[in-house]
Amino acid sequence: MSPLLAGIVGTLVFVVLLLLRIPIGIAMALVGFAGYSYLVSPEAALRMMANDFFGTFSSYSLSVIPMFIWMGFIAYHCGIAGRLYHFAHKAVGHLPGGLAMASEVAGAILGAVCGSSTATTATIGAIAIPEMRKYGYHPSLATASVAASGGLGIMIPPSVIFVIYGIATEQSIGKLLVAGILPGMLLCILYMIATWIIVARNPALGPPAARASFGEVLASLGRGSTEVLIVFALSIGGLFAGWFTPTEAGAVGAAGVLAVALLERSMTWEGFRASLLDTTRTAAMIMFLVAGAIIFGRFFAISRIPFELGQWVGGLPLPPWAIMGIIIAVHLVLGCFIDAIAMILLTIPIFYPVAVDALGYDPIWFGVIIVMVTILGVITPPVGMNVYVVKGLAKDVPLEEIFRGIWPFIIAIVVGCAILIAVPQIATLLPNMMR
Repeated sequence: MSPLLAGIVGTLVFVVLLLLRIPIGIAMALVGFAGYSYLVSPEAALRMMANDFFGTFSSYSLSVIPMFIWMGFIAYHCGIAGRLYHFAHKAVGHLPGGLAMASEVAGAILGAVCGSSTATTATIGAIAIPEMRKYGYHPSLATASVAASGGLGIMIPPSVIFVIYGIATEQSIGKLLVAGILPGMLLCILYMIATWIIVARNPALGPPAARASFGEVLASLGRGSTEVLIVFALSIGGLFAGWFTPTEAGAVGAAGVLAVALLERSMTWEGFRASLLDTTRTAAMIMFLVAGAIIFGRFFAISRIPFELGQWVGGLPLPPWAIMGIIIAVHLVLGCFIDAIAMILLTIPIFYPVAVDALGYDPIWFGVIIVMVTILGVITPPVGMNVYVVKGLAKDVPLEEIFRGIWPFIIAIVVGCAILIAVPQIATLLPNMMR
């Protein structure tokens, strides 16, 4: 059996394992080990598996992941999100659909201290959904806007997905993190435009709240987001200025959020313990996925599938933007069935050579596109993780109704991808300014 045919068979076996509900990390590791054993030797496969698992769990570069995750869980358990939503409520709540927009603004600001979409969704949703219900918002708009806003947590730095992409492609994690700032702001604006269009067509879906005075907005800013902006400026600003490495920036950010929680006496001992336990579980899961993906990627590399696919795509009589559209469409379909992180780890070995080597796209820019399609994956049916988090917060809202309200935000993300393809400088401007 040729290496290419072995790669195709291995891919089919991987799909079968997924259908049998084998955990994705285990499925990738098993197929990668078996394929490498067949194409090289069992002894080489055993050495490769041992080295990759040890290397992943002892990697200094990957140690930034638990730091960023811990930042998010500290914010979740100490109530920072409530103050952020209070500020956003005062600032834009008086607009039609303003409370839904407030969820999106709060999600963007919370994204500055939280690299997890599910944590962002849970923290914003626990406050925003009851508030929107109080003002008579339609459940579909209320829940969908919260689910969509959670995705901003993985675009605006710190972002675990950017770290994983950087490790997998050997790109600068610092530049990738900074690259997410302007696209994250763009996506937040697109979410707000989508919300405005929805409510403009049917004002009953999102009645405006009372207008706050300028003084009230300033007061809520002082209580709501000053500390978050300081931590963000210290952590990501220090990274941009070249003061910290990404791992050091993660540690500084986590320490800063913890210091804010302790100074405000908003962190209990139970909350502190819970933040550590949640961080350990989440980080271990991500590390195992990364290790399994590395093993699977090694098998994929020697099967020559990425090379052959890149050669084939490069020869298609289509402009680069059309091929990029196909890549985005493939991710959109895969996101309906596969967990977002696993999807990225699975597709990077295939599409990175196509986009960067065959089509000549900037690898940092392509990382931003990858995060955009990851955001699609966390809200698209039937496995959109953020939607299930929101369902847990609003148990009386049918799952179908939440997914029905998601579609305008999916369209907003697709529009965002189109804008980034047309104007790639949105993603590359800040990284190119770094020292």
